[in-house]
Amino acid sequence: MGIAANLEQVRKQVNDLVLQNQRKSGAVSLLAVSKTKPLDDIIVAYEAGQRLFGENYVQEVVDKHRSLSHLKDIEWHFIGPIQSNKSRLVAQHVDWVHTVDREKIAVRLSEQRPTEFSPLNVCIQVNISGELTKSGISLADLPALADFVANLPHLELRGLMAIPAPQESFQEQMKVYEPLLSAYNELQTRFSNIDTLSIGMSGDMAAAVGSGSTMVRIGTAIFGSR
Repeated sequence: MGIAANLEQVRKQVNDLVLQNQRKSGAVSLLAVSKTKPLDDIIVAYEAGQRLFGENYVQEVVDKHRSLSHLKDIEWHFIGPIQSNKSRLVAQHVDWVHTVDREKIAVRLSEQRPTEFSPLNVCIQVNISGELTKSGISLADLPALADFVANLPHLELRGLMAIPAPQESFQEQMKVYEPLLSAYNELQTRFSNIDTLSIGMSGDMAAAVGSGSTMVRIGTAIFGSR
C-alpha cells in the first residue's frame, strides 16, 4: 500500500481505539513521524490530509520547514533531543517541542523564539520507566519544571510526552502509563492550557489511547521502513 492508504488505515485504527475506550471522537491526534523521509513522502501525506509532522533531527526539520514553507498549515513537531547549540534553530522553525526536560533548554527556547511568532508549544518529557539511556525528568521533578516553564514568556506549556520502555503485555503497558496519566490530570488542575498527552507509538498505541493519550506518534506504519 502507498502512504495515503497507510494513513487511512492508521486513522481508522486510532478512531476505533477512541470508540472502544468510549472517548470523544477526535480525542486523539495523529502525529506522522517523518524523520529521514524525503519531501515527496511528506507532500503525499499532506495531500492525503495529514497536517502534523514529527521530526527528530534539527537540521532535517529546518530544511523541511524551509522547503515546504508554502504549505502554511503544516504543523512541525520536534520530538528529538535538543542540544543547547541547536536550540535557536528549533525555536525558529517548529510549532511544537515535545522534549523539554530541563530549565536551561526551556529558557533558551523562550529567549530565542522570534517575538513576532506565536508562543512555542511545549511538552515536558518524562522518563516514565527510569531508563538511564533515555531523556526526560522524573515524575518527582515534574511539578517544579512545569511551574518554571509555564512562567516563561514565549512558551506555552501544553502537556507531557513519554517513551516508556517496551513491555511484555498490554496490561503491563497500561500499568506503566498509570502514574503518567495521574501527573497529567494533576497538571490540568494547575494550568489552564494543559491539553496534550503525547504517548503511544506503533507498539503500544492501544494502551496509550486507553491511558488518555491525546496524540500518538506513528512513523513506519505510514511511511514504511526506513
